[in-house]
Amino acid sequence: MSAPGPEERLARAALTGLTEPGDERVGRWLRQMGPVALVRGLTGAGPPPAGARADRIAGCRARAATLDPGADLAAVERIGGRFLCPGDAEWPGQLDDLGDARPIGLWVRGSPSLRLWALRSVAVVGARACTDYGSYVAALLGSGLAERGWVVVSGAAYGVDGAAHRGALAVGGATVAVLASGVDVPYPRGHTELIDRITEQGLVLAELPPGGHPTRSRFVLRNRVIAALTRGTVVVEAEYRSGSLVTARRARQLGRQTMGVPGPVTSGLSAGVHELLREGACVVTDADEIAELVGGIGELAPERRGPVVPRDLLEPVALRALEAVPGRDGGDAAIVARNAGMGRERTLASLYELQALGFVERRGDLWRLADAASTSGTTKPPGRRPPVRRGGA
Repeated sequence: MSAPGPEERLARAALTGLTEPGDERVGRWLRQMGPVALVRGLTGAGPPPAGARADRIAGCRARAATLDPGADLAAVERIGGRFLCPGDAEWPGQLDDLGDARPIGLWVRGSPSLRLWALRSVAVVGARACTDYGSYVAALLGSGLAERGWVVVSGAAYGVDGAAHRGALAVGGATVAVLASGVDVPYPRGHTELIDRITEQGLVLAELPPGGHPTRSRFVLRNRVIAALTRGTVVVEAEYRSGSLVTARRARQLGRQTMGVPGPVTSGLSAGVHELLREGACVVTDADEIAELVGGIGELAPERRGPVVPRDLLEPVALRALEAVPGRDGGDAAIVARNAGMGRERTLASLYELQALGFVERRGDLWRLADAASTSGTTKPPGRRPPVRRGGA
């Protein structure tokens, strides 16, 4: 697709104000007619789109009377922004996966290339009224992903969104805020400073033209852009009826990775996440695990395992003999052999090895657990290092 000319760019800018984001019928008309003819059709200056109702044309004409796309383009340029259209070199191709629901254009503030940043990006979303746990985890994920070279994308809302953005900013990382308002209208107002910081250090983008204000439906529709723009979506906390779940489920429909951070089963704010996990989303607990799922070959999370105690390093036969030594007073070799289900000679050989390693001690004919071996097993016994397991008993 070639870059749009000035007339098409102006028409697309007009359409972002004439129509609502994510309207698939408008997307179909746009594909069939092109932006210039569609603007004329919706404003009564040309043939209307096929199937357009009279009341819809009237509504668009009323909106057109208050719109000035040329002034909008000049306004976004004055604040250091730009208007991106499909076909521009900076347009993220993954947004095309939305089909007719693809954004008509994107109003963007910030100097980095949106296309390049989107190639290695992850969405971190969740509840606005999150718990301290949710806020902490979101910030930890934001900073961890940013330190690993990933771009953190979210919606700049209160709660999890804001914490994820702040986590990325705190380590000098890259972050993108997708707004449900115009790029010159910080929302929520309490995040004006945060959105300004994102503009300076990252990118802020929106589908609405400058001056556009959010509505409930626009928040929901904004989520499809977050889902399509990124390699995967992580939900930190969410109730059953949460816009974050809308984002994650849309991501799954688009073939992106869907992930959730589990929380207490007693918390309603984690109930939506747990439902998402039951639907097949992947459990993640840190940035390493997220990067393993959305990253390339070799971006593996470290192996998770508990501490290795000395008895873990014993060969199977020696371990079998150790477990057969009676507690407290111990027992002779015959009792140990019987408990272990092994021959006397093999049992004696194992007991002498265990004695050398400090696991057992001999008192006359009796074998008993040494003090170090009778504790929790976390104290390293004296002597040489136990041999590593090599095979079965």
